[in-house]
Amino acid sequence: MQTVIHIKADKEVKENAQKAAKDLGLTLSDVINAALRNFIRTREVIFSDIPQMTPELEKMLDEVEGDIKHGRNLSPAFSSGEEMDKYLDSLK
Repeated sequence: MQTVIHIKADKEVKENAQKAAKDLGLTLSDVINAALRNFIRTREVIFSDIPQMTPELEKMLDEVEGDIKHGRNLSPAFSSGEEMDKYLDSLK
């Protein structure tokens, strides 16, 4: 037997969650049911204020680290604003 649970969520959160679920071939109900089953099984809810990098950010940082390693896309250190201006003007 199924029942209905009413929760309050920000509209944007709901829409983004529905899209993410759909991208995985799931409904938002499937995702919430899986989360509830996991809660029942583990008796655990994890909240964290430790920032987590997204896969997109990790990829971007890998590219930056590669640039640094190979000396690409780097500007020199400047000792004055005038020195910086000259360098930037030279790039035009």
